[in-house]
Amino acid sequence: MQVFFYILILLSTLIIMEGITWCTHKYVMHGFLWYLHKDHHQVRPGVFEKNDLFAFIFAVPSFLMIYFGTYDHIWWLQAIGFGVMLYGFAYFLVHDVIIHQRVKWFTRSNNTYVRAIRWAHKMHHKHLNKEDGESFGFLFVAKKYRNKVKKDKQLMAAGKRVEYAPEAD
Repeated sequence: MQVFFYILILLSTLIIMEGITWCTHKYVMHGFLWYLHKDHHQVRPGVFEKNDLFAFIFAVPSFLMIYFGTYDHIWWLQAIGFGVMLYGFAYFLVHDVIIHQRVKWFTRSNNTYVRAIRWAHKMHHKHLNKEDGESFGFLFVAKKYRNKVKKDKQLMAAGKRVEYAPEAD
């Protein structure tokens, strides 16, 4: 029975992390830590940016929960730590691999989720300053972005032009 609750806590943490990340992105990264996140909204040469420091900042609580959960035999704390870590891995895959293509996988995907998450992030990046942003989430896509991609797919299938074709990136 403990395994069931462990998995439940881990998966719940994964889901809750999207809300925590949304708030952190909107109010911290686009707030008082904008100086670390700003370079992510600008085109600049190089592979790394100051924004990459957030990966380490967010890894610390996860590591500590896994460590103390394991060391002190607090299984639920360990499950939360692994849930945060799993979210971080999913974030890396979606944000750095699929969206920004720092690793060249999924570059020509026709998947609606992949196209919608890329479109939502494109709308987030159209704002070059910390104010007036939109789409602060990372893994869950708002319905308006999914609907836009579905509509675009229908238009493209009919041979019509769309405002933006994600595969043309």
